[in-house]
Amino acid sequence: MGFFRKTKDIVTLFHKASSPGSKRVAALLKQVQVEAAEKDLRPEFDLEVSEQDPTIDQVKTILDYVGQTGISSVIKGATTENEALQQFKKSADSFQKPLVVDWASGKAHVGENESEILKMLNALPKK
Repeated sequence: MGFFRKTKDIVTLFHKASSPGSKRVAALLKQVQVEAAEKDLRPEFDLEVSEQDPTIDQVKTILDYVGQTGISSVIKGATTENEALQQFKKSADSFQKPLVVDWASGKAHVGENESEILKMLNALPKK
């Protein structure tokens, strides 16, 4: 008789290597990931660190996650989803990094606020 093993949630960091804040967030995520595996304190997750810009579909999903009030924190200069998508299509540099996304839980956080990132990670479903 077999059993199904739950796959780990995927957490993506949209990263800008030249940004000190983005480097700190990457280091934090890697540290938390290692601690989760070693000490079983938090749910384990697979970390994707991407220096590539997100796809337009990923941007749409992220905008849904952050809601109307979070749009301007994701896309510089935008206040509506349509503005954000137009701005992103014109210039991918308008996408703010670092940005951490928990795809399974439908959450995203822009910036380097460690306590907010840790709160998001601690809310991941337990193994």
